[in-house]
Amino acid sequence: MNERIKELAEQCGFRSNPDIYDRNQSFDIPKFAELIVERLCYDMMDVCGATQAERIQFVAKNWGVEL
Repeated sequence: MNERIKELAEQCGFRSNPDIYDRNQSFDIPKFAELIVERLCYDMMDVCGATQAERIQFVAKNWGVEL
């Protein structure tokens, strides 16, 4: 699994140990999707040369994050 995706999945409740089955494991799919899109937007702005402040404002504006 891609390390970046694995990191985001773990933030949503995914446990990456395939030898342990936990039927009570919860995985927040909407949060996972938001993190992927947020990260993609952040990376795209980085490629376009946006400043750190511009990136923070973009994510806050488009993802409802309070500054």
